[in-house]
Amino acid sequence: MHACSKWMLMFTALALTGCAAAPPKNQDNICSIFRQYDDWYEDAVDMQEDWGTPIHVAMAFVKQESSYVHDALPPRDYVLWVIPWGRVSSAYGYAQAQDPAWEDYQKATDNGGSRTDFGDALQFIGWYTSETQRQLGISKWDAYNQYLAYHEGRGGYKRGVYKSKPKVMQVARKVERQAKTYGAQLQSCRKELEDNRSWWPF
Repeated sequence: MHACSKWMLMFTALALTGCAAAPPKNQDNICSIFRQYDDWYEDAVDMQEDWGTPIHVAMAFVKQESSYVHDALPPRDYVLWVIPWGRVSSAYGYAQAQDPAWEDYQKATDNGGSRTDFGDALQFIGWYTSETQRQLGISKWDAYNQYLAYHEGRGGYKRGVYKSKPKVMQVARKVERQAKTYGAQLQSCRKELEDNRSWWPF
């Protein structure tokens, strides 16, 4: 009986692990990503249609925030530099959405969702950037300023706290460059991706 239970636990663990997609093999090329995971392209199209946030901008956010790791967590915090003491923030999942922001998203959209689900994470980014445009007037195509507001929070962006954080601004420029690269790549394979969609049964 004990051996049977042990095997059942191992099987369950393997099954749950199998549900999570491994990070894309080539994260620097959005066409390769969508060829590997065609359902992610469908999720990305849905997000853009729902919120108006460009696919290449949202995907650049995901690459920076989690490197496409579904259950990504922020670094650990330490007491006296050696004793682990929780995490530096409550950020979690593909979009590294923090608990308060995720709860706001759920309330605003009536979407339960999961931060470890790629489609739900993209919807969160779409909602957040849409709200940032509404509240702060930042274009959804402006990856640099949108990312600053995403990383620092809209209140922090409005107060200009990022101006004293050169590393954060460097990361925002990195996201901006990645978004531009993704955008150019997506133009080159968009027809192929759309043609593949037309063959899907649903």
